[in-house]
Amino acid sequence: MTRAFLQPDDVRDLVAEQLGADRRVTGLDRLTGGSKKGVYRLGLDDETTVILYVWAAGENYWPPSPAVPDDPFTDASGAELFAINHAALAAAGVRTPRLLMLDRDSRYLNADVALVEDVGAVKLEALMEDDPAAAAMPLSTLGDALRRMHTTLGPKYGKLAAINRGEAPQTRRTEDIIVDRALGHLDAVAARDARVEEAHDRIAGHVRHLRGAVTARETYGLVHGELGPDHVLITPAGEPVMIDFEGLTYFDVEWEHAWLQMRFGEAYPVLRPVDLDPHRLELYRYAQVLSLIEGPLRIADTDFPDRQWMLKLAEWNITKALAAVNR
Repeated sequence: MTRAFLQPDDVRDLVAEQLGADRRVTGLDRLTGGSKKGVYRLGLDDETTVILYVWAAGENYWPPSPAVPDDPFTDASGAELFAINHAALAAAGVRTPRLLMLDRDSRYLNADVALVEDVGAVKLEALMEDDPAAAAMPLSTLGDALRRMHTTLGPKYGKLAAINRGEAPQTRRTEDIIVDRALGHLDAVAARDARVEEAHDRIAGHVRHLRGAVTARETYGLVHGELGPDHVLITPAGEPVMIDFEGLTYFDVEWEHAWLQMRFGEAYPVLRPVDLDPHRLELYRYAQVLSLIEGPLRIADTDFPDRQWMLKLAEWNITKALAAVNR
């Protein structure tokens, strides 16, 4: 598709109405890294900046995929999810960018938009690499926030918006949702990679073996869904600020911690996790390996600008998936 990103004139009325009739846009930069929504930094003539989120088809690089009613990880994007999840994180005492305006009526653009506080460009990921000592306090604060989230419990799993509407079906156990997702990812990858095709039955058997050790559960914590250090910004005062939380859901906290262990590496223990079920955690770790093959291969088939990075990510995880069944 031909993608036409925003230009300064496109946001002139939005800025004048929301930030003051005497405010002028002096710069507009589309920030890299987003794949489902557009993220723009607006520079203003009083030398301040704000961030604009834009949910539009032209900003979303992912090809369409069917929504599964009881799978909270499908179709996790949009302004409604952003607004509801923003409020839930605030209630749990988790720092997020301050919401300045939300428009779901296309008053300014032919898209849903949100205007939020600009907390800066420093990512926890970069700080951990460049200055581990300076990253220690934000990591500790983030760990406190995660424990507040993961001890915010509910009797149903699902997207918060669906739960609020009474539309979150509980037709499968959470571990079966993950197994079905993992086997679907496996089938999709086997259709395009001969190594995975040859190992298909062994991988499927390994997934089912891991599932067999998991016992039932009926309470769920609040989880981000894919929280890595690239989804945490650091303010000039050193506060960690959580972003990209449209996938926030009630689910097993082990899903979150499987991701956290992978993304935070040696720094993970600083997050001081809550008690975890080791069998559920092992299943979810392996399911995420399969997800990180299928997803990157799928988006690499689009015009996503960093295609080679996605292909390398898929290859790395193919190696991990095969290692688990070729011992």
